[in-house]
Amino acid sequence: MNESENRQKVIVRTSIIGIAANIVLSAFKAFVGFATNSIAVTLDAVNNLSDALSSVITIVGAKLSNKLPDKKHPLGYGRIEYLSAMVVAAIVLYAGGTSAVESVKKIIHPEAADYSTISLVIIASAVVVKLVLGKFVKRQGERVNSGALVASGADALFDAILSLSVLASAIVFILTGISLEAYVGLVISAFIIKSGIGMLIETLDDILGKRADGDLVKKIKALLTEEPQVRGAYDVILNNYGPDKFLGSVHLELPDTMTVEEVDELTRKVQARVLKETGVILTGVGVYSHNTKNDGAAKIRSNVLKLVKEHPWALQLHGFYVNLEEKAIRFDVVMNFEIKPQEGLDILHKEISEAYPDYDLHIAADIDAS
Repeated sequence: MNESENRQKVIVRTSIIGIAANIVLSAFKAFVGFATNSIAVTLDAVNNLSDALSSVITIVGAKLSNKLPDKKHPLGYGRIEYLSAMVVAAIVLYAGGTSAVESVKKIIHPEAADYSTISLVIIASAVVVKLVLGKFVKRQGERVNSGALVASGADALFDAILSLSVLASAIVFILTGISLEAYVGLVISAFIIKSGIGMLIETLDDILGKRADGDLVKKIKALLTEEPQVRGAYDVILNNYGPDKFLGSVHLELPDTMTVEEVDELTRKVQARVLKETGVILTGVGVYSHNTKNDGAAKIRSNVLKLVKEHPWALQLHGFYVNLEEKAIRFDVVMNFEIKPQEGLDILHKEISEAYPDYDLHIAADIDAS
C-alpha cells in the first residue's frame, strides 16, 4: 500500500468513527431535547448531526481526490479535498444560522425546560465522548495532513465546551429556576458560525494560493545549495494541487563555465533528490550565470547591490551577471508588496543607469513568494 492509499484509508476510517459517534450523540440529545423541551440541547443535537454529514463529505472528498491523473486532469484531483472542505464549511454555517434563528425565537417566546437525572447524565456523557473524539480526530488529521479532519477534530472539541455550557445551564435552572436555555443556544450558534467562517477562510486561502511553508522552502534551498556548483537557490515557487501535493520551480545560480551537459546532469540530480526528501516535484529548474572569468564584475556587483539595498522595499538581489565586453548588466530584484513592480524597476533603472551610463540594463522584478 502506497502513502496516498494509506492516507486515504486513515481519513475514511477516522471519518466513519466520527459519523457513528455523532449520529449516536445526535439521537440521544434530540431525545433529551424534545423530552425536556430544551432548545439548547436540541440545537446541540442538530450540531452533532451536521458534524456527521461533514464527515460523510470528508470521505467523499478523500475518495475523489485520490483518483489517478488522466488526460483531462493531468495533475490529479487533489484539490477536490478543498472543495469538499468548502461544502463542510457551508453546512456548518447553515447549521449555525438556523440555530441562531431558533434561539432568538425562544428568547422572544420562552418555554421552561424540564430536566431529569437521565437527561443530565446523557449530556455529561456527551461532553466526555466529544472530548475524546475531538482529540483523536485532530491527532489523526495532523498525522496525515488532512485539513478536513483537523477542522472536524477542533469542531468536536468546541462541541464538548458547548455541551458543557448546556449542562451548566441545566444545573443553574434546577438550582435557581432561572432559564438560560435560549441564551446558551444563541452562544452555541455563535460558536458554530465562527467555526464555519474559519473553515471557509482557511479553505479559500488554499484555493487562492497562499505563501509556501517557510520550513519546506528552507529545506529545499538547503538541499540545492549542498551541491558544490550551486552558488545560490532563488525564486522557489510551490503550486499546491492538494494536501502534500506540490509542484515547484526554482532558479539556481551556477558558474558561467558550466556546459549545457553539466547543467542538465545537475538539474536531474537535484530534482530527484528534492522529490525523495521533500515530496516536491520540481517541474522547472532555471539557471542564473555567476561571473567567474573577470574580477571586475565583483566590484560592479558590490556597487549595484549597495544601490539596491538603499531601498527598504528591495528585499534581495540575485542572478547578477555582467558582460564586460558587451557592457551589459542583468539581475533580478525581489520586492515586497509595498511598491508596484514597475515603479520599483523604474527607480532602480534610473539610479543604476546614472552610475553605469555605458551599460545596458536588464532588471527583472520577482515577487516575495517564499
